[in-house]
Amino acid sequence: MFDDLAKNFSDLQLKETYCTGLFESDGPVDEDVLRQFEKEVKDKVKIARLMIVESKESYDNQLKIQKLKDTIFAVNELLLKAKKNGAFTSMIAAKSTPKSLHCLAMRLMEERIAHPEKYIDDELKPEFEDPSLYHYAIFSDNVIAISVVVNSIVKNAEEPWKHVIHIVTDRMNLAATKVWFKMRPVQGGAHIEIKSVDDFKFLNSSYAPVLKQLKSVNLQKFYFENRAENATKDVNNMKYKNPKYLSMMNHLRFYLPEMYPNLHKILFLDDDTVVQKDLTALWRIDMDGKVNGAVDTCFGSFRLYAEYLNFSHPLIKEMFNPRACAWAYGMNMFDLDAWRQEKCTEQYHYWQELNMDRTLWQLGTLPAGLVTFYSSTKLLDKSWHVLGLGINPSISMDDINKAAVIHFSGGMKPWLDIAMNHYKHLWTKYVDNEMEFVQMCNFGM
Repeated sequence: MFDDLAKNFSDLQLKETYCTGLFESDGPVDEDVLRQFEKEVKDKVKIARLMIVESKESYDNQLKIQKLKDTIFAVNELLLKAKKNGAFTSMIAAKSTPKSLHCLAMRLMEERIAHPEKYIDDELKPEFEDPSLYHYAIFSDNVIAISVVVNSIVKNAEEPWKHVIHIVTDRMNLAATKVWFKMRPVQGGAHIEIKSVDDFKFLNSSYAPVLKQLKSVNLQKFYFENRAENATKDVNNMKYKNPKYLSMMNHLRFYLPEMYPNLHKILFLDDDTVVQKDLTALWRIDMDGKVNGAVDTCFGSFRLYAEYLNFSHPLIKEMFNPRACAWAYGMNMFDLDAWRQEKCTEQYHYWQELNMDRTLWQLGTLPAGLVTFYSSTKLLDKSWHVLGLGINPSISMDDINKAAVIHFSGGMKPWLDIAMNHYKHLWTKYVDNEMEFVQMCNFGM
């Protein structure tokens, strides 16, 4: 560049007009030619200075660093905004009721209203209270999800007639759930009991802390007051404010011994699980006097108690080890006799009441379970329960194929459009596609 600048100045004085009028002439200098020459020289000097300044910027490290910092800051601001908007829309997609699911519930209700004579409640079966059989508990308001869990249990059971599945739903979905299992009876002789939360009369606000807390004005404001202008300001806070975390349906799992007083053991399954093998060996596992049989979820420094509980609270700090391994809800073998002996429901009530102001933990039933069953959990082999199919796209297919139960934990549930396609077939294979209402409601399986 500097060579070119020098050549420009050399070429200027070699111009014929300037050579003859200024440099080779012995006579007086032509003023007009001189002014023109001066003007061209000044223009070239100006251009040279600009080029030098521009070039200097390229070699000024501090200036370069500052420019990069400014660019990174601006891009990071855009990235944070995009992440918040993405998390917000994903949360809406994950928590909203899909049109197909709403359609299915409405079709089932329509069938119940049109043909009431077909759907008279059956008498209670003695198998429902027979402790020698294999009992399951599924608590959900999602009809299609319940049916998939039930189908997967029965199809993989070696002796399905020995399995009893207790389904509890809410009042709104009770009739629809009953109609489904009347229209599509379970094969193999498995026994299905369907109840509503309201059927368990002992669950009232004078007994259950969750129902008592729902009457609190402050909690109602926290969970149910929505302000549009705050919608995308704090996505994590929105997650904490999901009312499901304080719903009785979500907290039923802490009342299993009272709900099923004649049973000794029961297997709790979330509605986003799929059973892939016969599970009867779970009932033969020696629980070593523990109440809860579960798979631990920690690896390295992740999924420890410190991640779920507030260890700045003196009571939490005194009672629990922040480095203790957390475990998974979703497939839990509960020894109900040990539960009654250890008075775990009373423990749960104690901690839930203390957390009225949400200072011990922020949300959900997992932290409540971690404190309730802190010293009474037996860790099971990880092959019994593989989690994360609704959030982690890189789970090994070998681990999935070996698992007795796979769990679509996370926001991308298999019945949603946002489900991960490479896992979805593991769930859809148990969907009853021959059911007329499933076809009518366009589940897109």
